[in-house]
Amino acid sequence: MIETLAAAPGAKVEDLSASELLRALRDRKAAEDRAAADQLDLAARWADLHPPESIHTAAVFTDGGRYGVEHEEPIAGPGCPAVAEFCIAELGTVLGISSTSAKRLIGHALELRHRLPRLWAQVHAGQVPAWRARTVAEATIHSTPSLTIEAARWVDAQVGAVAGRVGPAQLDRLVAETIKRHHLDALDAHDPTSDPEDGYLSVDPRHATVHDQDVHYAGTMRFEAELDIADALDLDRALAHGAETLKALGSQAPLDARRSAALGDLARTQTALDLHAQGSSATRSEDGLPVAREVVLHAHFDTSLDGHDGLETVFGATGRMEEGQRLVLLEQIRGWCGDSRTKVTIKPVINLSTELTAPGYDIPDRIREQVILRDRTCVFPWCTRPARACDIDHVVPFDHNAHTEGRPQPGPTVTSNLAAECRWHHRLKTHTGWRYEVIGPGVYEWTSPHGHRYRRDRDGTTRIGDPDPPARP
Repeated sequence: MIETLAAAPGAKVEDLSASELLRALRDRKAAEDRAAADQLDLAARWADLHPPESIHTAAVFTDGGRYGVEHEEPIAGPGCPAVAEFCIAELGTVLGISSTSAKRLIGHALELRHRLPRLWAQVHAGQVPAWRARTVAEATIHSTPSLTIEAARWVDAQVGAVAGRVGPAQLDRLVAETIKRHHLDALDAHDPTSDPEDGYLSVDPRHATVHDQDVHYAGTMRFEAELDIADALDLDRALAHGAETLKALGSQAPLDARRSAALGDLARTQTALDLHAQGSSATRSEDGLPVAREVVLHAHFDTSLDGHDGLETVFGATGRMEEGQRLVLLEQIRGWCGDSRTKVTIKPVINLSTELTAPGYDIPDRIREQVILRDRTCVFPWCTRPARACDIDHVVPFDHNAHTEGRPQPGPTVTSNLAAECRWHHRLKTHTGWRYEVIGPGVYEWTSPHGHRYRRDRDGTTRIGDPDPPARP
């Protein structure tokens, strides 16, 4: 809460006039932009401290090549320096973001500093907000085909002239058009018609992309595609037909919603006439076609709940979708299960508080499943990769020589000594100074090489105190 402002000595926010409030908001926005620009500069300097030459293979051990040691990571366009890959994790945890987001931040900083210098200067002069410059950097990094450093500088010169004076949508269009214009100019210079294997014929813009990080609270997700002209027209006609069929069957949904539902029907090779059928647990439907969707239901009981308290949200009864760890409404689950091409599988109840054990190093399926359901995602701070795609790590390493040498096993294969880690963070834990310990079922405390500590549980990640200051020489 803003207690005092510079408008007058001792003035409080409720005492400010309309003009003073606007001035205060403008000042806070300018401070926010300066902080974002400083963050980009610091991220680039962090990369400078961790070049590929900083990787000392003599300081790490190998494990037969299963996970591999640290390597250099190119995270921006051609002409930008690479970094030692494991430096990304500590920067991300300090900022409270995932390693993927931290990699994107460092990549944007390097792209702007080395390939988009005009935008870089404008960001630090306060003329262009950092977030706008980062959208340009994201486009130039991932341009297909990739932009040479000369091409990126050309885009920088074109976009930098107006980046601080146009809206976000207009800036996105300008960047895309500038990149496309450069590619077309390059094609003209190379006369693509003289070589059918070169030029525009090798640039295929078609794609079908699910934006699974942009999920609406109502349970929808955006799907974007670039199609061949004939395919696009055929799809449009199919959706129009499907929408009309749904309306004839009694649907009261708007046209756009019916077209969306018709696209889902196409994905399941299902016609609207099948909608009267009930959910099926068979591997094939009555017409012999394979099912196109499988709904796996895990039954869970939370002992912390008292009666029905907490079982419902303002939206009604909910469940949790393992893919993406998102809440879904009970009505949505019923709709999925009632589809004519849905295979329904109900898994038996697994008590997540039971300690399961195995005699050797290998992890049986029953223990693996318990750990996956308990941890939900990779347990590294702020990582969101689904646990089902993760390695299952022995928190205290398994000693393969303990039994033959008559010593107790320090790292047994038991539920309380196992955790889900994505391959990247598993490698990080194996080859760097990152360490963690189990505090309770599904609760872990991590310590970074620089002494930062984090607590990770089913509800997310929290910081623990501040690192001890470095010892004075």
